[in-house]
Amino acid sequence: MKKWLLSLLLVLVTGSALAGCYGGGEDESSKGDKTDKGNIKQEIVVNASSEPPAIDPAKATDTTSGWVLDHIFEGLYTRDKDGKPVLGAAKDVKTSDDGKTYTFTLRDDVKWSDGSQVTAGDFEYAWKRVLNPETGSAFSFYLYYIKGAEEYNKGKGKVEDVGVTAVDDKTLEVQLNAPLGYFDSLLTLWTFYPVQQKLVESNENWAADANTYISNGPFKMTEWKHESNVVIEKNNEYYDKDVVKLDKVTFKIVNEATTYYQMFKTGELDLISTLPSDVLATEKDNEDYREEPYYGTYMYMFNVKKEPFTNAKVRKAFAMSIDRKALTENVTLGGETPAYAMVPEGAETPEGDFRKVGGDYFEENAKEAKKLLAEGMAEEGWSKLPEVTLLYNTAENHKKIAEAVQEMIDQNLGVKLKLSNQEWGTYLETTKQGNFQMARMGWIGIFVDPVVNLDYYLGDSPNNRTGWVNKEYDSIIAKSKVEQDVNKRYELLHQAEKILMTDMPFMPVNFYKYNYLTNPDFENIAYYVNRFPQFKWAEKTK
Repeated sequence: MKKWLLSLLLVLVTGSALAGCYGGGEDESSKGDKTDKGNIKQEIVVNASSEPPAIDPAKATDTTSGWVLDHIFEGLYTRDKDGKPVLGAAKDVKTSDDGKTYTFTLRDDVKWSDGSQVTAGDFEYAWKRVLNPETGSAFSFYLYYIKGAEEYNKGKGKVEDVGVTAVDDKTLEVQLNAPLGYFDSLLTLWTFYPVQQKLVESNENWAADANTYISNGPFKMTEWKHESNVVIEKNNEYYDKDVVKLDKVTFKIVNEATTYYQMFKTGELDLISTLPSDVLATEKDNEDYREEPYYGTYMYMFNVKKEPFTNAKVRKAFAMSIDRKALTENVTLGGETPAYAMVPEGAETPEGDFRKVGGDYFEENAKEAKKLLAEGMAEEGWSKLPEVTLLYNTAENHKKIAEAVQEMIDQNLGVKLKLSNQEWGTYLETTKQGNFQMARMGWIGIFVDPVVNLDYYLGDSPNNRTGWVNKEYDSIIAKSKVEQDVNKRYELLHQAEKILMTDMPFMPVNFYKYNYLTNPDFENIAYYVNRFPQFKWAEKTK
């Protein structure tokens, strides 16, 4: 997953920007440019880096799949150019006096890409599909704010008791367990997108092929050549189609950084991200280059059920033995910030930035790390540390970071790591099954709030692949979600993060920042701090 500090993925410190906006007087040449725009082929080709594992709102857990989904679907809320939540498929929402019941009214002109009407029943079906245990959605916990949702998802309640009801075709009623100040931001997540009930029920493989795909967003999928590209085209059934200037967006799948960088340079790609580290210094002064905040954390997970990471001192020794400043300044080079906690900078609280208030939870110290390692080995009765393999998903930059970490741990701990890599989809399945000791991962907040970062390590979160479960941690997070006093809420979240960083089932490496090269012929691309760029308003100008 991928990079700085969000203005949603979570309580929106928006980090969106418009690329290449024009200004100036109305001289004759500029009028000519505008006239010529009608002859410009409105297409953009971008790099998605890896094959999307699941372009299905209920099953997607990664930012690559989410990037496509954010263009071809739209929820009750969507986001504007600045990343702020605004009504989307819904034209109106009313909230009860106690803040626990939301009544949404759908737009009259919201349609599926096949021309049929999107109904409130489609939303009810989609959300309950996410919660259905048979679906196996790893993001189902995001719906636990809804009355009866957690009970149904865990097999302890009935679907009829879930607080999502289509009153009629245009009216959806949602009942929450407690008031939720960021509910509008939460609903911009792809997990809350509708799906067409009759399509999904008639074809269980509907989301695997563009020929059987139906959606309701500004674009629709028209081609999916697995491991090659995904193509989306303007959806003329979209109610706001006039704002959509691009006719076609092609997501190429090229995971080697040097290759996609050269493709950008030769004009085969119009936008790339995560540049090869060895070109960043020369590209930073290029008009095509931009750095954007990305609210997330790059880390290595420890499998606490596999030796040697069954021991907390060993885990902490590994975390203390690498030089994050050297990694960001000499390896990643993209403006990342060394990370000594889980929650990135960017989440504002009454006392200030959550990260700055919480501070760092550990220091790098090779001597102390080696001492901790010896203590941990003694506690386990190991005269020799069990062999360790570090797993990462195939990408040139991940490889460079892993190799640097391998060298640092060898120098500072005397431990020789083995490195192993897998293609993204395979990697996700491998880590999901717990078949790893130490593995790379990234987590981006769905909106800018510490709770979405800390949710990752909940004991029952399908995204928590470490095997670490702490009931006190889970309890504190649960209390924070119903606490209405803002100051007390953030205090609880600080307490939870302290527990997490004491047990340390992972080692943070850096807080993301994303770097891009974008063809300057395009304007009005929205760069969000918690998602990849949005092309809904993009236009090629020359």
